[in-house]
Amino acid sequence: MAGKIIINITSEQTRVAMLDTNAQLSELYIERKKGVSLVGNVYKGKVVKILPGMQSAFVDIGLEKAAFLHAADVLSGFNYSIFGEDLEETVPLNLPIEDMLQEGEDVFVQVSKDPIGSKGARVTSYITLPGRHLVLMPGVEHIGVSRKILDEAERTRLKDLISELKPGNFGFIIRTASEGCTEEDLKKDIDYLMLLWENIQKKKEKVGSPHLLYGDLDLALRSVRDLLGHEIESLIIDSAEEYKKITDFVNTYFSKLISKIQHYEGTEPIFDAYGIEIEIPKALGKRVWLKSGGYIVIDQTEALTSIDVNTGKFVGKASLEDTIFKTNIEAVKEIAYQIMLRNLGGIIIIDFIDMEKEENRKKLFSVFQEAMSKDRAKCTILEVSELGLIQMTRKRVRESLERILCEPCHYCDGKGFVKSPTTVCYEIFTELRRIGQTQKNCKIMISANPQVADLIYDDEREGIEEIERENGFKIIVKADKSFHQEYYEVATL
Repeated sequence: MAGKIIINITSEQTRVAMLDTNAQLSELYIERKKGVSLVGNVYKGKVVKILPGMQSAFVDIGLEKAAFLHAADVLSGFNYSIFGEDLEETVPLNLPIEDMLQEGEDVFVQVSKDPIGSKGARVTSYITLPGRHLVLMPGVEHIGVSRKILDEAERTRLKDLISELKPGNFGFIIRTASEGCTEEDLKKDIDYLMLLWENIQKKKEKVGSPHLLYGDLDLALRSVRDLLGHEIESLIIDSAEEYKKITDFVNTYFSKLISKIQHYEGTEPIFDAYGIEIEIPKALGKRVWLKSGGYIVIDQTEALTSIDVNTGKFVGKASLEDTIFKTNIEAVKEIAYQIMLRNLGGIIIIDFIDMEKEENRKKLFSVFQEAMSKDRAKCTILEVSELGLIQMTRKRVRESLERILCEPCHYCDGKGFVKSPTTVCYEIFTELRRIGQTQKNCKIMISANPQVADLIYDDEREGIEEIERENGFKIIVKADKSFHQEYYEVATL
């Protein structure tokens, strides 16, 4: 078994943790109720500006900032009024964007990347609708198979089945979860996706632009759809309401996995019980120590992420080359783990300690490739350079863990990061719920930085009132200017 999926649901946020076979946190997803991901949403938008020099367009989809649509993401021959017809009979390939789109024109697009930093969302006219086993691609005559399905006979079987089952002018990507599926399983997924597509089409004809036509599942259900497989031992969730939603969803679409769904009823908070809560701050640290005494330093910048490897306290027992090689090899596995856990994306430069032997550089590259093979995100990795660098790119669809949980530091003029008031506020809520497991009907004093205190009084007032009702608490919040933004005290009076 590959491990467990642990889901923590509160009124403020949903957190999904993947644990490996050693019960180590390997992936962490966070979705806040006030910052839900837009990736996968389908919109009827309006072109507001064409930029021929950049071969791109800005599209109003109803968000604060216009979305970015590149010419490469405009479906060739795409005509928004007759979508679903034979696209090969429309216009030629590779036209300039000014010949494919006009300002003021309605367009049919899907969000491929959330707004990140100062950038608006990125959209594409290549619509894809994910199911449990398949991904539907309207208007594209293509069948693809996940590269993680390695057995050639199984790849051929699945491709042949989909060729027989699929309707014309629709393509499908066969997901990893399809491995071993029956014809009935695949047919059920196709029927579901086709009904979903028909509903989107009907809505598109009835509404103006900009307008949301389809919103993807929330994080909890997406995790069930995308992560829960036969290799997962169990999915454990601490919300009775969400547990029912998930069991209904699983019963409807992939009932064979229903026995894996469990409702956590322990008194200890679920992320505490599985040792996850204590691991999250470690994933925000700049320096990560290795068991040998060496360490790696991770720096995120606007343009790229740099990772530096150092021998630190490790002096080795043989030659200098051997010491350096062992440190680099140990660092490789930790770096791959940190990249996936922190969801580092874009350009990543890894500065290993220089090695003289070519064979050692080749072995290092091979080990790193193997370590990154478990990654769900698409990566391109270049061989170790003469300077000891590995350059890679990793597809960035959502913000990194640091960007989600932190904000630019006010105390160091933006040179570093500090936990945001919202993150500190939710940590206080977690602490209050932890107290509520053992104490009821008591008075509690919260002392915090004024920004955190103001947030509790205003935007997060409902959350604090909910905790008071559930536990019979009387909570007093005190703003203390001397407190660092990350520091707070919770005391029972």
